[in-house]
Amino acid sequence: MCAAVYVLSTVTGYVLTSALLLKCPTLLHRKKRENFLSQHISHRGGDAVNLGTDMLELDCQLTKDEQVVVSHDSNLKRATGVNTQVCDMAYSELPPYLCKLGVTFQRECFCEGGEDKRIPLLRDVFEAFPNTPVNIDIKVNNDTLIKKVSELVVKYDREHLTVWGNASNEIVKKCYKENPRIPVLFSFPRVLQLLGLFYTGLLPFVPLKEQFLEIPMPSIITKLKDPNRLTKSQRFITWLADNLLMRKSLFEHLTARGIQVYIWVLNDDEDFQRAFDLGATGVMTDFPTRLKDFMDRNGISKLQ
Repeated sequence: MCAAVYVLSTVTGYVLTSALLLKCPTLLHRKKRENFLSQHISHRGGDAVNLGTDMLELDCQLTKDEQVVVSHDSNLKRATGVNTQVCDMAYSELPPYLCKLGVTFQRECFCEGGEDKRIPLLRDVFEAFPNTPVNIDIKVNNDTLIKKVSELVVKYDREHLTVWGNASNEIVKKCYKENPRIPVLFSFPRVLQLLGLFYTGLLPFVPLKEQFLEIPMPSIITKLKDPNRLTKSQRFITWLADNLLMRKSLFEHLTARGIQVYIWVLNDDEDFQRAFDLGATGVMTDFPTRLKDFMDRNGISKLQ
């Protein structure tokens, strides 16, 4: 009887402590320093800087002559019409972008390109937007690419304006080792670990090196594909992932620890509203003007 009472009191104490620290994590952890706050994040959209976007999201690859270029795809067939790998060509040999490109996160939607069809260098972005935070996805597990991106960040004095990483935990570890002064994103395995810690009540007790959680809103799959073509198992997995990931208490705990939460890639008012209602720090979009209009109409600003 005494043993049962002891176990019950211990478990109760743990649960209450966990709940307290979930709400007030700074009782145990020092809040991470936030050099910038990004609510409006533009998914590969440099023109959005004129709109006042808080952050640009882009992807980096390495050319044959070791130039760091901004390109989502390793193979350029989709973007340029030429079936070639970025890493197999020198920068001067890269083909230009097509005049019209599909929008990945919007069904049956295309965007027109500008007059300059060149694939840009990362240094071009840094020079054009010296004061705009940039979110860099290291698309290839390449030590030279990681080193050169770090060198460019340092050269342009952007360690306080940059976050980098990838879904691969190996790449994130290499990024952190190369330059621990540049904040890193949660990799996919670390997101799974984060969720495990959250649902077991252990998260409030565990230190986190990452400063940015960047996750999809699983429910948007129904807007990317015909919902009638999704199988029952696909619909169930989407529902389960959405319910596990989209947790207001998780987002509030992380932001209280100075870890910003970004949700991607949202392109309509309904999803914008849901993300901010859940307590996400920011939203990543393919349509910067649409997101800005929504934020202006709803009074969403850094003064919140």
